[in-house]
Amino acid sequence: MAVIKDLLKKYQTHKDDSGSVPVQIILLTQEISNLVKHLKKHKKDQDSKMGLLKMVSKRRRFLNYLQKSDKAVYEKLILDLGLRK
Repeated sequence: MAVIKDLLKKYQTHKDDSGSVPVQIILLTQEISNLVKHLKKHKKDQDSKMGLLKMVSKRRRFLNYLQKSDKAVYEKLILDLGLRK
C-alpha cells in the first residue's frame, strides 16, 4: 500500500490528481492485484473474474495510449509497476 502511495505521488500532476493516465494505470493495477488475491481464495466467483478481465483490458488500453503519447513515462511506469510489455 505504501508503494502505491509513493507511485501516486511520483506520477500525479497535482495533489488531487486521479484522472491522468499514469495515475489511472496505477490505481487499476492496485485493484487488479486485490482482485487476483480474492480470486485465489474464491475460485468459482465468475462475476469477479469478468470484472478482472475488464480491468486488465482497460489497463492495457491505457498503457497503449501512454506508449503512443509519452514513451518515456510509459517505460518508467512499466518498470515501477513491474509489468511486462
